[in-house]
Amino acid sequence: MKETISSFIRLVKHPLKFRLFLLYKLPAAYIAGVRVKGISADKAVVTVPYKWLSQNPFRSTYFACLSMAAEMSTGVLALARVYRSKPDVSMLVTGLEAQFFKKAIDRSFFVCEDGAAFTRAVEETRATGEAREVKARSVGRNEAGEIVAEFVITWSFKRKGGNGQ
Repeated sequence: MKETISSFIRLVKHPLKFRLFLLYKLPAAYIAGVRVKGISADKAVVTVPYKWLSQNPFRSTYFACLSMAAEMSTGVLALARVYRSKPDVSMLVTGLEAQFFKKAIDRSFFVCEDGAAFTRAVEETRATGEAREVKARSVGRNEAGEIVAEFVITWSFKRKGGNGQ
């Protein structure tokens, strides 16, 4: 699994490949300016700017754009575990909780540090064929380091084919 995680991280860090992936698979996130700024095996940092395309009528970043960044910070860690996995494992968001603390009026940085939890869940799903869930936490901060929002996104993992169908 470690090799596929490293392979996926290289893909995400490639300046053109991941942007093309976003444009093709997540065009709303691409257009809103959601970007992966840093990724390791256990941690991901994703940003979303405050700009015309991501604003709401109250002169702050629209909550849906904040949600996209939070989901991506957890999702890239999850994707790294299922990327080229054998047996194949599917993943799906099954829940979302959010709290908003401060208006997001500049670039927001969402950090998720739950890579190890994703590794355990995917390994268990592969081994047992039973579905597993991970509640991943993503904290969004503004450029001053103040918390603007916190999300808990529930990811479900299920082995494709065989017992996990």
